Amino acid sequence: MTDVFSFHDGDTPLLVSVPHDGWQLPSDIVQTMSEIGRGIPDTDWHVAQLYEFARDRGASMIVANFSRYVVDLNRPADDTAMYEGELATGLCPIRTFAGDNIYRDQPLIDTGARVATYWRPYHERIADALSELRKRHGVALLWDAHSITSQVPRLFDGELAVLNLGTWGGRSCAASVADAVMSVAKQSDYDAVLDGRFKAATLPVPTVIQAQTCMRSNSNSHSARTCTNERWLTTGIRPQSFVLRSNSCWTHTWIRQGHEQKNSRNSRFVRRRCRSSGQRVVGA
Repeated sequence: MTDVFSFHDGDTPLLVSVPHDGWQLPSDIVQTMSEIGRGIPDTDWHVAQLYEFARDRGASMIVANFSRYVVDLNRPADDTAMYEGELATGLCPIRTFAGDNIYRDQPLIDTGARVATYWRPYHERIADALSELRKRHGVALLWDAHSITSQVPRLFDGELAVLNLGTWGGRSCAASVADAVMSVAKQSDYDAVLDGRFKAATLPVPTVIQAQTCMRSNSNSHSARTCTNERWLTTGIRPQSFVLRSNSCWTHTWIRQGHEQKNSRNSRFVRRRCRSSGQRVVGA
Protein backbone atom coordinates (compact mmCIF):
# COMPACT_ATOMS: atom_id res chain seq x y z
CA MET A 1 0.00 0.00 0.00
CA THR A 2 1.10 3.57 -0.66
CA ASP A 3 2.44 5.28 2.45
CA VAL A 4 -0.24 7.21 4.30
CA PHE A 5 1.89 10.35 4.22
CA SER A 6 5.26 11.71 3.21
CA PHE A 7 7.42 13.41 5.81
CA HIS A 8 10.41 15.74 5.56
CA ASP A 9 12.47 16.44 8.69
CA GLY A 10 13.70 20.02 8.69
CA ASP A 11 16.05 21.97 10.91
CA THR A 12 13.81 24.78 12.22
CA PRO A 13 10.98 24.76 14.83
CA LEU A 14 8.33 24.93 12.08
CA LEU A 15 6.19 22.00 10.92
CA VAL A 16 3.89 22.48 7.91
CA SER A 17 0.97 20.05 7.68
CA VAL A 18 -0.82 19.55 4.34
CA PRO A 19 -3.77 17.22 5.06
CA HIS A 20 -5.89 17.73 1.93
CA ASP A 21 -3.51 17.58 -1.05
CA GLY A 22 -3.63 13.77 -1.26
CA TRP A 23 -5.21 12.14 -4.30
CA GLN A 24 -4.70 8.39 -3.79
CA LEU A 25 -7.82 6.21 -3.50
CA PRO A 26 -7.66 2.59 -2.26
CA SER A 27 -8.96 0.13 -4.86
CA ASP A 28 -11.70 -1.24 -2.62
CA ILE A 29 -13.04 2.28 -2.08
CA VAL A 30 -12.65 3.70 -5.58
CA GLN A 31 -14.71 0.91 -7.13
CA THR A 32 -17.73 2.03 -5.06
CA MET A 33 -17.41 5.72 -5.94
CA SER A 34 -19.36 7.81 -8.42
CA GLU A 35 -17.67 9.42 -11.39
CA ILE A 36 -17.76 12.77 -9.60
CA GLY A 37 -16.35 11.21 -6.43
CA ARG A 38 -13.46 9.64 -8.32
CA GLY A 39 -12.60 13.11 -9.62
CA ILE A 40 -11.97 14.21 -5.97
CA PRO A 41 -12.98 17.84 -6.71
CA ASP A 42 -12.52 19.07 -3.12
CA THR A 43 -8.79 18.35 -3.05
CA ASP A 44 -6.47 21.19 -2.00
CA TRP A 45 -4.63 20.92 -5.29
CA HIS A 46 -0.92 21.84 -5.41
CA VAL A 47 -0.69 23.05 -1.81
CA ALA A 48 2.28 20.76 -1.11
CA GLN A 49 4.03 22.16 -4.18
CA LEU A 50 3.23 25.69 -3.07
CA TYR A 51 4.88 25.13 0.32
CA GLU A 52 8.05 23.57 -1.08
CA PHE A 53 9.76 26.90 -0.49
CA ALA A 54 9.16 26.52 3.27
CA ARG A 55 10.67 23.04 3.24
CA ASP A 56 13.66 24.37 1.33
CA ARG A 57 14.12 26.97 4.06
CA GLY A 58 14.26 24.44 6.86
CA ALA A 59 10.65 23.66 7.76
CA SER A 60 9.59 20.10 8.49
CA MET A 61 6.66 19.02 6.33
CA ILE A 62 4.03 16.29 6.43
CA VAL A 63 1.81 15.72 3.39
CA ALA A 64 -1.12 13.33 3.17
CA ASN A 65 -1.04 10.93 0.21
CA PHE A 66 -4.66 9.77 0.34
CA SER A 67 -7.74 11.80 -0.56
CA ARG A 68 -9.83 13.51 2.07
CA TYR A 69 -12.72 11.40 0.73
CA VAL A 70 -11.07 8.34 2.30
CA VAL A 71 -10.89 10.08 5.66
CA ASP A 72 -10.67 13.78 6.43
CA LEU A 73 -7.49 14.32 8.43
CA ASN A 74 -8.72 17.76 9.44
CA ARG A 75 -11.67 16.43 11.41
CA PRO A 76 -11.78 14.93 14.93
CA ALA A 77 -11.61 11.14 14.96
CA ASP A 78 -15.03 10.98 16.65
CA ASP A 79 -16.51 13.11 13.82
CA THR A 80 -17.60 15.90 16.14
CA ALA A 81 -18.75 18.92 14.16
CA MET A 82 -16.01 21.54 13.86
CA TYR A 83 -18.31 24.55 13.65
CA GLU A 84 -21.52 24.47 15.67
CA GLY A 85 -24.65 25.24 13.67
CA GLU A 86 -22.98 24.89 10.27
CA LEU A 87 -23.16 22.09 7.72
CA ALA A 88 -20.57 19.41 8.51
CA THR A 89 -18.77 17.69 5.65
CA GLY A 90 -17.88 14.71 7.84
CA LEU A 91 -14.93 12.57 8.81
CA CYS A 92 -15.65 10.15 5.94
CA PRO A 93 -17.58 12.37 3.52
CA ILE A 94 -20.41 10.99 1.38
CA ARG A 95 -21.11 14.24 -0.51
CA THR A 96 -18.84 16.78 -2.18
CA PHE A 97 -18.81 20.43 -1.14
CA ALA A 98 -21.25 21.00 -4.00
CA GLY A 99 -23.62 18.35 -2.62
CA ASP A 100 -22.96 15.62 -5.20
CA ASN A 101 -22.82 11.98 -4.16
CA ILE A 102 -19.29 10.68 -3.70
CA TYR A 103 -20.49 7.06 -3.88
CA ARG A 104 -22.74 5.37 -6.43
CA ASP A 105 -24.95 3.78 -3.77
CA GLN A 106 -25.43 4.22 -0.05
CA PRO A 107 -21.94 3.37 1.23
CA LEU A 108 -21.11 1.00 4.04
CA ILE A 109 -18.13 2.81 5.53
CA ASP A 110 -15.98 1.21 8.20
CA THR A 111 -15.04 4.48 9.85
CA GLY A 112 -13.03 2.81 12.59
CA ALA A 113 -10.86 1.00 10.08
CA ARG A 114 -10.22 4.16 8.08
CA VAL A 115 -9.30 6.09 11.20
CA ALA A 116 -6.90 3.34 12.29
CA THR A 117 -5.31 2.99 8.84
CA TYR A 118 -5.08 6.60 7.66
CA TRP A 119 -6.08 9.15 10.31
CA ARG A 120 -4.24 7.91 13.39
CA PRO A 121 -0.79 7.37 11.77
CA TYR A 122 -0.88 10.91 10.35
CA HIS A 123 -1.68 12.54 13.67
CA GLU A 124 0.65 10.34 15.65
CA ARG A 125 3.48 11.43 13.34
CA ILE A 126 2.54 15.09 13.85
CA ALA A 127 2.54 14.64 17.62
CA ASP A 128 5.91 12.86 17.51
CA ALA A 129 7.40 15.51 15.22
CA LEU A 130 6.25 18.37 17.44
CA SER A 131 7.64 16.62 20.49
CA GLU A 132 10.96 16.17 18.71
CA LEU A 133 11.00 19.81 17.63
CA ARG A 134 10.31 21.01 21.17
CA LYS A 135 13.19 18.90 22.47
CA ARG A 136 15.48 20.14 19.73
CA HIS A 137 14.55 23.83 19.68
CA GLY A 138 12.64 24.45 22.90
CA VAL A 139 9.55 25.37 20.90
CA ALA A 140 7.43 23.88 18.10
CA LEU A 141 5.20 25.65 15.61
CA LEU A 142 2.52 24.05 13.42
CA TRP A 143 1.25 25.70 10.22
CA ASP A 144 -1.86 23.93 8.90
CA ALA A 145 -1.88 24.54 5.13
CA HIS A 146 -5.06 24.49 3.04
CA SER A 147 -6.64 25.89 -0.09
CA ILE A 148 -10.27 26.26 -1.18
CA THR A 149 -12.39 27.82 -3.89
CA SER A 150 -13.60 31.32 -3.07
CA GLN A 151 -17.31 30.47 -3.25
CA VAL A 152 -18.93 27.32 -1.87
CA PRO A 153 -22.63 28.23 -1.45
CA ARG A 154 -23.48 24.96 0.29
CA LEU A 155 -20.95 25.69 3.06
CA PHE A 156 -20.94 29.49 3.39
CA ASP A 157 -22.41 32.67 1.95
CA GLY A 158 -20.55 35.17 -0.19
CA GLU A 159 -16.91 35.08 -1.18
CA LEU A 160 -13.95 34.31 1.06
CA ALA A 161 -10.98 36.56 1.55
CA VAL A 162 -7.85 35.28 -0.18
CA LEU A 163 -5.99 34.67 3.09
CA ASN A 164 -8.05 33.04 5.83
CA LEU A 165 -6.06 32.58 9.03
CA GLY A 166 -7.37 30.68 12.01
CA THR A 167 -6.25 30.51 15.65
CA TRP A 168 -9.32 28.75 17.11
CA GLY A 169 -10.57 32.08 18.35
CA GLY A 170 -7.23 32.92 19.95
CA ARG A 171 -6.93 29.64 21.85
CA SER A 172 -4.31 27.89 19.72
CA CYS A 173 -1.63 30.56 19.93
CA ALA A 174 -0.74 33.73 21.78
CA ALA A 175 -2.25 36.99 20.55
CA SER A 176 1.25 38.27 19.77
CA VAL A 177 1.73 35.38 17.33
CA ALA A 178 -1.56 36.02 15.54
CA ASP A 179 -0.85 39.76 15.46
CA ALA A 180 2.55 39.17 13.87
CA VAL A 181 1.08 36.98 11.15
CA MET A 182 -1.82 39.35 10.45
CA SER A 183 0.56 42.29 10.30
CA VAL A 184 2.40 40.61 7.44
CA ALA A 185 -0.86 39.57 5.78
CA LYS A 186 -2.08 43.15 5.72
CA GLN A 187 1.11 44.22 3.94
CA SER A 188 0.49 41.75 1.12
CA ASP A 189 -1.52 42.30 -2.05
CA TYR A 190 -4.28 40.01 -0.74
CA ASP A 191 -7.22 40.59 1.55
CA ALA A 192 -6.96 38.69 4.81
CA VAL A 193 -9.17 37.76 7.74
CA LEU A 194 -8.41 36.21 11.12
CA ASP A 195 -10.78 33.64 12.67
CA GLY A 196 -13.48 34.24 10.09
CA ARG A 197 -15.12 31.26 8.36
CA PHE A 198 -12.09 29.07 9.13
CA LYS A 199 -10.90 29.14 12.72
CA ALA A 200 -8.49 26.15 12.78
CA ALA A 201 -9.34 22.57 13.55
CA THR A 202 -9.82 21.41 17.13
CA LEU A 203 -7.68 18.31 16.73
CA PRO A 204 -5.63 16.52 19.40
CA VAL A 205 -2.43 18.20 18.27
CA PRO A 206 -1.39 21.83 18.77
CA THR A 207 -2.48 23.93 15.81
CA VAL A 208 -0.83 27.31 16.01
CA ILE A 209 -2.12 28.86 12.77
CA GLN A 210 -4.39 27.46 10.08
CA ALA A 211 -3.93 29.07 6.67
CA GLN A 212 -6.81 28.60 4.23
CA THR A 213 -5.85 30.23 0.94
CA CYS A 214 -8.38 30.79 -1.83
CA MET A 215 -7.55 29.11 -5.11
CA ARG A 216 -8.32 32.26 -7.09
CA SER A 217 -4.99 33.66 -5.92
CA ASN A 218 -2.88 30.74 -7.19
CA SER A 219 -4.72 29.62 -10.30
CA ASN A 220 -5.31 31.24 -13.67
CA SER A 221 -7.49 28.32 -14.72
CA HIS A 222 -11.01 27.21 -13.87
CA SER A 223 -9.59 23.76 -13.21
CA ALA A 224 -7.59 23.86 -9.99
CA ARG A 225 -6.52 20.27 -10.61
CA THR A 226 -4.78 21.02 -13.88
CA CYS A 227 -3.51 24.52 -13.16
CA THR A 228 0.18 25.08 -12.61
CA ASN A 229 -0.13 27.70 -9.86
CA GLU A 230 1.48 30.08 -12.34
CA ARG A 231 0.66 33.21 -10.36
CA TRP A 232 2.22 31.86 -7.18
CA LEU A 233 4.91 29.51 -8.33
CA THR A 234 6.47 31.38 -11.24
CA THR A 235 5.43 34.99 -11.60
CA GLY A 236 4.06 36.69 -8.50
CA ILE A 237 5.41 34.66 -5.53
CA ARG A 238 3.90 37.22 -3.18
CA PRO A 239 1.79 34.68 -1.28
CA GLN A 240 4.96 32.64 -0.73
CA SER A 241 6.65 35.75 0.59
CA PHE A 242 3.68 36.33 2.88
CA VAL A 243 3.89 32.84 4.36
CA LEU A 244 7.66 32.98 4.74
CA ARG A 245 7.66 36.42 6.33
CA SER A 246 4.74 35.61 8.60
CA ASN A 247 6.37 32.38 9.73
CA SER A 248 9.54 34.31 10.50
CA CYS A 249 7.70 36.95 12.53
CA TRP A 250 5.68 34.37 14.39
CA THR A 251 8.72 32.19 15.15
CA HIS A 252 10.69 35.07 16.58
CA THR A 253 7.72 36.35 18.56
CA TRP A 254 7.00 32.94 20.03
CA ILE A 255 10.60 32.16 20.94
CA ARG A 256 11.07 35.57 22.52
CA GLN A 257 7.93 35.31 24.65
CA GLY A 258 7.50 31.54 24.96
CA HIS A 259 8.92 31.08 28.45
CA GLU A 260 6.90 33.97 29.86
CA GLN A 261 3.73 32.66 28.20
CA LYS A 262 4.32 29.15 29.45
CA ASN A 263 4.18 30.37 33.04
CA SER A 264 1.52 33.02 32.64
CA ARG A 265 -1.96 32.83 34.09
CA ASN A 266 -3.49 33.27 30.63
CA SER A 267 -1.42 30.41 29.21
CA ARG A 268 -2.53 28.12 32.02
CA PHE A 269 -6.14 29.09 31.31
CA VAL A 270 -5.72 28.38 27.59
CA ARG A 271 -4.14 24.99 28.30
CA ARG A 272 -7.03 24.05 30.59
CA ARG A 273 -9.58 25.11 27.97
CA CYS A 274 -7.82 23.21 25.19
CA ARG A 275 -7.34 20.06 27.25
CA SER A 276 -11.02 20.06 28.14
CA SER A 277 -11.71 20.01 24.38
CA GLY A 278 -9.09 17.38 23.59
CA GLN A 279 -6.51 19.79 22.16
CA ARG A 280 -3.11 20.83 23.41
CA VAL A 281 -1.30 24.10 22.95
CA VAL A 282 2.29 24.40 21.76
CA GLY A 283 4.52 24.52 24.80
CA ALA A 284 1.94 22.83 27.03
